[in-house]
Amino acid sequence: MIMRFESGEILSEATIHNGVAYICGQTGSDLSADVKGQTAEALAEIDAMLARCGTDKSKLLMVTIYLSDMTLKPAMNEVWKAWLGDLPRPARACVGAPLASADTLVEIVVNAAV
Repeated sequence: MIMRFESGEILSEATIHNGVAYICGQTGSDLSADVKGQTAEALAEIDAMLARCGTDKSKLLMVTIYLSDMTLKPAMNEVWKAWLGDLPRPARACVGAPLASADTLVEIVVNAAV
């Protein structure tokens, strides 16, 4: 069975299939914030979506982080490490890519066991 959350014309915010939640790219809403602020907002959105799917960050399987500029990676990593705390680290990729708007600095996609 496939479950979809907040499905729209273009995408679903999350899909669950075979015990895995696939959460679409999350960004911060305050585009005037620096990368730390945008990362914190995106991770808060991920926490909320994971909860809706019946899981949490302790069950992350794979994370892909897109940065508008790879020089922002150390600052983003500070927020990432604080968010995870002592949890085991999931598999992760971090890549530079043009994002939806010039002011979007980070977008984060996660998959988690349910």
